[in-house]
Amino acid sequence: MLLGFFPIFTFCSLLFLSERKMKRFAAILALLGVFWTQTSALETYYLPVPGNDYVTATMTIDNEKNLADVHVRSGAYSSDTIFDYQHGYIATRMFSRNACFILKIEKGSIPELQEIGRLAFEKQTLKKIYSPNDVWVLYEPGNSILANIKEWFLYGKAIENLCRDLPIYKLVKTQAPLDSRACANAGIPSILGIKICEKLS
Repeated sequence: MLLGFFPIFTFCSLLFLSERKMKRFAAILALLGVFWTQTSALETYYLPVPGNDYVTATMTIDNEKNLADVHVRSGAYSSDTIFDYQHGYIATRMFSRNACFILKIEKGSIPELQEIGRLAFEKQTLKKIYSPNDVWVLYEPGNSILANIKEWFLYGKAIENLCRDLPIYKLVKTQAPLDSRACANAGIPSILGIKICEKLS
């Protein structure tokens, strides 16, 4: 009787151990998946705009090149924005104005790339709603340039591809104006707004 019981007990113990090992293996795989997500070269996010079904936004983060590429589709007010942390510049192409606007990244006023990725991940997967941080900037109308080789070297290839053959306006940070109706919206919806305003003479 005891001899018959021992093989059954041993089999059940092995089954239990293998089940524990399988759970441990699954946990390790899940952990590796988290690390892979954090370190993979490209991460793409869909960023819906709360209460506005007519605006769509996507963002791709390239960790190897240390940049984020944002596309906002909103009819005539669509924009593309490059956050190039390697070269230290943000460039926005405003389709309504057929121009590019370039801002130097200042530490403390623009979140790091990893922080932008974390906020986008939480917004997409956890459906979190953020009040975006807004950066207000000014440009001088009639003070545009067409970039040359030296400037493209400074701004980097990604910004060159975005802004080549377009007039470029350099942006400077400012405070929110009393009347912001004439300011254009760009940046990352619900995460980081870039409010581009014309400097009044």
